[in-house]
Amino acid sequence: MQVLRAVVGSGSVTAAAARLGYTPSAVSQQVAALEKEAGVELLERVGRGVRPTAAGLLLTEYADAIGRQVAEAEAALADLVAGRTGRLAVRYFATAGAGLVAPAVARVREAHPRVRVELKLAEPGEALADVKEGRADLALLVRAGTGEGVRLVPLLDDPYLAVLPRGHRLAGRRSVRLAELAEEPWVGSEWPGPCLDAQLDACAAAGFRPRFVVESEDYVTAQGFVAAGMGVALVPRLGLGTRHPGVVVREVRDPVPVRGIQAAVRESAPPQPALDHFLDALRATG
Repeated sequence: MQVLRAVVGSGSVTAAAARLGYTPSAVSQQVAALEKEAGVELLERVGRGVRPTAAGLLLTEYADAIGRQVAEAEAALADLVAGRTGRLAVRYFATAGAGLVAPAVARVREAHPRVRVELKLAEPGEALADVKEGRADLALLVRAGTGEGVRLVPLLDDPYLAVLPRGHRLAGRRSVRLAELAEEPWVGSEWPGPCLDAQLDACAAAGFRPRFVVESEDYVTAQGFVAAGMGVALVPRLGLGTRHPGVVVREVRDPVPVRGIQAAVRESAPPQPALDHFLDALRATG
């Protein structure tokens, strides 16, 4: 049909052959094959040239439309391959949302406004399964184990900070040693899992196991219990959010409890420039 389009546009087989880089014989064969398939004549001779029949003119109009669609498809594909467009499905956990994911999405939108990022809050097991099974392109996780078919990309270390009652004996310090909290009652701020393990591992390295008197498993609630004088707590920097007026927050040292935040991507996924842009934005934000 594109050969027919060239013949109709140039008015002769010879001119169309020159434009397409074919021999006149090859062009004639292409037109003859199309006429056989269509079951009707598409060209008629006029002097030294040709002109389209009604059927030839109809197919030429469709060839024009197909040519435009092919050009649009090529341009869209080039944009996708270059990372100027694309769709990313991202799974994340709550405390990564405001401090990490939102700024990264803003960076991607500014640099690549036609890349669409679809976000969904998900539990770690669900997020990892979505990546493995192709329902998501990327999942944010805390210190995940290696999973078959999944590649883990380290993004940042999120340190825990000490949350103390405003009148606490250590509140005037710029930082506290973790061992100085060994005899304190503790307010739990984490569900069992890698985040809680990061706290317990650091405490073990400092020579003690914390004595939890309240299990809040929520950073905002934990601050409230600390403000009420129930104990002290550790909260990751990304999870601190709005500080309760009745607490002070201090850095922790010797050692610094840290939770490692990683991005999980599918190993078998084809190259995605848009995904690379998002990973770069996450690293820059962290």
